[in-house]
Amino acid sequence: MGGITRSRAAPDAEFDAAFRDLFPKARLVAVRIVHDAATAEDVAADALSRAYVRWEQVRALPHRDAWVLRVAHNLALNVVRRHTVLQRHSDAPPLEDEVARHLTLAAALETLPHRQRQVVVLRHFAGMSELEIGHWLGLTHGTVKTHLRRGQTALRSHFDADLQPTTGPAAVQAVAG
Repeated sequence: MGGITRSRAAPDAEFDAAFRDLFPKARLVAVRIVHDAATAEDVAADALSRAYVRWEQVRALPHRDAWVLRVAHNLALNVVRRHTVLQRHSDAPPLEDEVARHLTLAAALETLPHRQRQVVVLRHFAGMSELEIGHWLGLTHGTVKTHLRRGQTALRSHFDADLQPTTGPAAVQAVAG
């Protein structure tokens, strides 16, 4: 008898339901970072494929949705970093203002402490309420508000007074305005 093992070709019903719920959220997180729908879909699919590979561990996490969104966030930032490195090493024309603000925002997010970055990303990129964030991360509402305020204050210091919130992405509008 051949050593055929059970393949994971078809996701179980629980992962399938989680995928339907999480893919749009992961895509939203990614599109707000990379500003390209096709790339955002690739990032969201990659994040969920990583969840699928580790589904036995991920499904048991108390905040599995936050885990997937964080993976999508990290993958999107990696795309931005790779793009920045390619831009630096090419003879490409100077970056447009919006792209420059976007890259500045991505770099500024990386400077935040872990918990502040989680709260800011979930609030402004995933569109979650403070109460939802608290539930997902196991934090009180007051703690979420504190991390959010501190994170936004720190992000504002990365932008000069000439930033035009109405022309930038929603996340820049939220942290700069």
